[in-house]
Amino acid sequence: MNQIEEVTPQQVEEMIEENKDVTLIDVREDEEVAQGMIPTAKHIPLGNVPENVDQLPKDQEYVMICRSGRRSMKAAEYMKDQGFSKVKNMEGGMLEWDGELVF
Repeated sequence: MNQIEEVTPQQVEEMIEENKDVTLIDVREDEEVAQGMIPTAKHIPLGNVPENVDQLPKDQEYVMICRSGRRSMKAAEYMKDQGFSKVKNMEGGMLEWDGELVF
């Protein structure tokens, strides 16, 4: 199994503030995202990740996000298996996020 690097919600917030070239992907379901998501995040529900990875550049850096960090870890491992080398998981998920949200 590939080792996925984990980043804290605070590190993700710093990446956003520093305008780092990173794509945040929220893999939660629609009803979870309706409760708020990180402003710059792209919503791709976990079940839709396999059909969407072809549209994502492999050389981009990604941080995967879900409610608690488990589903996003699965998504990160899947992407790593598909040849994405710069994939991270936000540990603790949205339960630990205290930054800005959009609805």
